[in-house]
Amino acid sequence: MTPKADYGVLLDAEIQDYIARSESHYPPDAVSLTIEEQRAVYDRMCAAFYRGRPEGVHVSDAPFGGVPCRRYEPSAPATPLSTVVYYHGGGFVVGGLDSHDDVCAEICAETGFRVVSVDYRLAPETVFPGCFEDAWAAFSAVAEGYDGPLLLVGDSAGGNLAAAVAHYARGRIARDRIVGQVLIYPGLGGDPTQGSYIIHAEAPQLTVADMAFYQRLRCGGNAPPAEDPRYAPLHDADFSGLPPSVIVSAECDPLSSDGEAYRNAIQAAGGRALWIEEPGLVHGYLRARAVSAKAGESFARITRAIAALGRGDWPG
Repeated sequence: MTPKADYGVLLDAEIQDYIARSESHYPPDAVSLTIEEQRAVYDRMCAAFYRGRPEGVHVSDAPFGGVPCRRYEPSAPATPLSTVVYYHGGGFVVGGLDSHDDVCAEICAETGFRVVSVDYRLAPETVFPGCFEDAWAAFSAVAEGYDGPLLLVGDSAGGNLAAAVAHYARGRIARDRIVGQVLIYPGLGGDPTQGSYIIHAEAPQLTVADMAFYQRLRCGGNAPPAEDPRYAPLHDADFSGLPPSVIVSAECDPLSSDGEAYRNAIQAAGGRALWIEEPGLVHGYLRARAVSAKAGESFARITRAIAALGRGDWPG
């Protein structure tokens, strides 16, 4: 029998304080609320941790491919000026441009790259493949509208979308345009019978039961599609030709094993992939980057990886 994790040992005081503060806004049983209530408490939680935008970042809202987006332009652009297409997390059900506004602004400031945040449609109003179609429409419009290197970045559900777009882009977007993808605690469709799915099935911030709830909404109550990498990139039969990939997982997260499995699949196909499992961190820890030293250090690693890939360097 696989032992369950002891979060009293694994999580330090800063992360435990962060969890308590987070749950004061977004309760552990949030999935029992109505969709409108879930979105309201999620927005309140994000607002409670909002850090504002750094100086020197110019922000404007504009659609790309008919999808609402928010564009972050650096006042001191890097050379080359890469464009990051960012997909926010939230289980395909909550979140939007405001929930990840400061994250995107900080990525822009730290890297000197343009960032375009995509406000894809959410479930249950939009079911698969609607969110992917929005992700792809926005990305292809950004690729057409801007010259220079492109990077795909996303957290949680957004990490799924970033990877799905990377897989779908092969043969559709010039291979040398997409210089990297950085996936932050992504859900990629890994094996739910082993690894972190079992050890961390009841982790703080995200449980296996939560994931099942989000999956039902994403699929409109139907069974998940089989072998469709637009839904679950790990279900692809071909992992060749993908851009250099950095996957950052939280140790105390049922999705952590997805990062390892995805790295292994890319490497087995001859590609470049780096998996970082951040010890003592939980799903959604980007919001904790100002209140937890571990989360802050991880976010710095993430922005350095984005910057390196945008320059054509390999962060591993």
